[in-house]
Amino acid sequence: MTDVSVSFRVDFGPNCAIGPGKIALLESIGSTGSLSEAARRLQMSYRRAWLLLEDLNTAFQQPVARMSVGGRGGGGASLTPFGADLVAAYRALEAHFLKRAQTAFPPTLLPADGQPQRHKPVPKRRVTRPPDRPSRSHTKR
Repeated sequence: MTDVSVSFRVDFGPNCAIGPGKIALLESIGSTGSLSEAARRLQMSYRRAWLLLEDLNTAFQQPVARMSVGGRGGGGASLTPFGADLVAAYRALEAHFLKRAQTAFPPTLLPADGQPQRHKPVPKRRVTRPPDRPSRSHTKR
């Protein structure tokens, strides 16, 4: 049987969304205690990671993570309780969707042998118009 997976994004409005990338970043910050290490593990630039975290911290009423300034021991980052709750809520919803997807698609609807079925591509046809009729794009409306 083919493994079914689910990927989704939750929009909280026009300027706030969380999805697999932001959640992975938060989880990585939680496990490493460092934004730069989290970015490295996700093969993401530090700037991109910082921008995503800043977006999350300003989008919600509470910050999802806190940054500490570097020094002798170096700086760091940690999830706030709100950030940890946000990750947990996303992962719970993901588990619910995955369970539902696995029961919603019976084996008869899944690709054979775990490989997507490949169909012959439909050949492109050139459309020719009779010379006495102009194309629609050139007609007046």
